[in-house]
Amino acid sequence: MAKTSRRDFLRQLAFAPKKSADRADVLVCVFLRGGADTLNMLIPTSDDLYYSTRPTLAIPAPGKGKKAAESGLKLDDFYALHPRMAPLLDLYHGGKLAFIQGVGSDNPSGSHFEAQDQMEHGLAYGQKVGGGWLGRFLQQANGQQHSPLCAVCIGPSVPESLRGAPSASALRTVDDIQLHATLKEQSVITAALAKLYGADTTLLNRSGLDTLDLVNKLHDLRLVKYQPAGGADYPKGDFGNGLREIARLIKANVGLRVACLDIGGWDTHFFQGTAQGIQAENIDVLSKGLAAFQTDLGTDPGKVCTLVMTEFGRRTYENSSLGTDHGKAFAMIAMGSHIRGGAVYGAYPGLKQQETDVLGPSGLKIETDYRSVFSEILESMDSGHHERVFPQFQSTRIGFVNSSRTS
Repeated sequence: MAKTSRRDFLRQLAFAPKKSADRADVLVCVFLRGGADTLNMLIPTSDDLYYSTRPTLAIPAPGKGKKAAESGLKLDDFYALHPRMAPLLDLYHGGKLAFIQGVGSDNPSGSHFEAQDQMEHGLAYGQKVGGGWLGRFLQQANGQQHSPLCAVCIGPSVPESLRGAPSASALRTVDDIQLHATLKEQSVITAALAKLYGADTTLLNRSGLDTLDLVNKLHDLRLVKYQPAGGADYPKGDFGNGLREIARLIKANVGLRVACLDIGGWDTHFFQGTAQGIQAENIDVLSKGLAAFQTDLGTDPGKVCTLVMTEFGRRTYENSSLGTDHGKAFAMIAMGSHIRGGAVYGAYPGLKQQETDVLGPSGLKIETDYRSVFSEILESMDSGHHERVFPQFQSTRIGFVNSSRTS
C-alpha cells in the first residue's frame, strides 16, 4: 500500500466522522523483521538441551555467568530473560507484561517475505482473502466510524497488515501532518471554516466542526515540545522516536486505534552474540523502548496493548558461523494494563529435533497459531465476532488478556 500523501490525508479530514467521547482502546504492533531468536530472549534454563545445542550462544542461567551482566534474569524456576531485557523485568513481575510461547504460522517456505506477508494478512498458508488483518478489523469493528488517524504506521510506508483499513497513514512524526500555510494563514482558514460549518446543525456541518477540532489538536501538538510522563527515557533512534510519537498521538485523543512500528536486523545467521553482540544490541533497544513507552502511558486512562511479533523463530541449534538459521515457532510479547502479565502462556514445545520437518530438525514446534493471539487481542478491543477478520479459522483462547473490558 502506498504512503498516504498530505493532500490525501487532508481530503480525508474533510469527511472525518464524529468521534466517541470515550477514548477507544489502542493496539500497538511491533514487528521484529528478520526472524528474531526468541529462544535467547525467553530462555528455557531448565532444559539441558538448550545448553548442549548452543555451546557458544546459550545465555547462562541466573547466577551462572562469569559476570552478573552475562546471566539470565530469573522469571520462574524454568524461564529466564536475556540480560539486556532488564528494563522489562518489573513490568513482568508487576503483571503488565506476558509471553506467549510456541507461536507460529503454517508457512513452510522459510522465506522472510512469504512468512511476513502471510502473517500481515492474517491467513493460513495459500489462503487468499482481501486486505490485512488490521485493515479487516477496522472495517468491521462494531460498525464504528473512524478518525483519519485511526491507523498509523511510523515509517516510510503503510504495512500490508493495514491494507483495506478505512484510513491509514504512514508518517515519521506528527509534524509531517500540517497545512502548508503560515500560522496567520492557518488561523484565517480555520476561522472562516468554523464560521461556515457553525451556521447550522446539519450532519455535514457537525462533521466539519469535528474535522476542525482534529486539525486544531494536531496544530497544538506541533506547538508544544512533547515531554514524556513519569521520567520515561526513550532510546535514541527510529524505534524510540517512533514509540514516543505513538504515545504523543494516543494522549492527544485524535482517534488512534492501531499503530504499527518495525525493528529490523534480526536475521542473525552470523556472529549472533550472547549478552553482547548484534542480537543483544537489538534486544537492548527493544526493551528500553517498550519500558519507556509503558512508563509514558502510565498516567493515561486509555487501555493500550502492545504486541511484539516476528515472522518465525530461529533453529534450536547454533550454526558453524556462530549464528542461528531460520526456524519455526517463537515467543510473542504482550504488554499493557489489561494484560494478565507475570506469566508465560502456552506449552513449552521442547528442543527435541523433528527429523521430518520441512525446515529441518531445528525449529521449536508450533503449539499456538498466531491468529489465536491476534483474535484474543481484538476481542478485548471489540466484543464483536471476527469471522471476517480471520475467515475459516477457529481460534483457541489463551487467556493472556483480562476478559473484563472495564479493567
